[in-house]
Amino acid sequence: MASLRFSANLSWLFPELPGLPARLRAAGSAGFEAAEVAWPYAEPPEELARAVREAGLRMVLINTPSGDPEKGEMGLAAVPGRQDAFREGLEQAVLYAKALGCPRIHLMAGRVPQGADRAAVEGEMETVFLENLRHAAGVLAQENLVGLLEPINTRITDPRYFLDTPQQVAAILQKVGRPNLQLQMDIFHWQIMDGNLTGNIREFLPIVGHVQVAQVPGRGEPDSAGELNFPYLFQLLQDEGYTGFVGCEYQPQGDTVEGLRWLRTYWDRWGRPPAGQ
Repeated sequence: MASLRFSANLSWLFPELPGLPARLRAAGSAGFEAAEVAWPYAEPPEELARAVREAGLRMVLINTPSGDPEKGEMGLAAVPGRQDAFREGLEQAVLYAKALGCPRIHLMAGRVPQGADRAAVEGEMETVFLENLRHAAGVLAQENLVGLLEPINTRITDPRYFLDTPQQVAAILQKVGRPNLQLQMDIFHWQIMDGNLTGNIREFLPIVGHVQVAQVPGRGEPDSAGELNFPYLFQLLQDEGYTGFVGCEYQPQGDTVEGLRWLRTYWDRWGRPPAGQ
């Protein structure tokens, strides 16, 4: 049984360090083989690629640009009237992914417009989303890249986000019908929205391209106080044959390296996958 592969989410880990290059070095020193980052666009792509190589890491996931933060945008793929901006952002994300050797891009759906009723705009947003996803799938296929769709919980984290359950994403993926679009599983969000993690993981894992983890409800390390049994969940992912990366997208409750006790415990039990697997 293959052990899981973990990536350091550097939008969350090592918050005491300024800038991505320093966080990349810290992740490499901590034993990670891979990293992911939400928005790498503050750093020139060539310089960031060099920092990834020097840290001995590979980049496995980035997001499309969020849009205009002053307008409260958090992705554009499903937002009516923002199709051109989404496609421009997609081109930027592809440029970075190619420079970084990053095989996956999270295609951020975006939020229900401020003041709008979700039920009233859901149909229009899905139509826009499907159109943009078909376009994105074609662009990504030309570069041998995978696009990911992530449901984000609307109970606590982002009440206006368009995608909030794996069932919704699976239905959209079926409508688009492109093999290089997959589901991004953040166990933190799935637990908050629906629970039933064993059943949902088994049902949806065949279309999952990336996993992320954090404890619930505090969004801390997997071994911090909370309601999730991560040794069981890690075992479940292994038993179900998951071979992708598990992103550590959590808020350290103290020093990041000291907080990696859970990961060292996992490695002590299961070992590390062979380099480059």
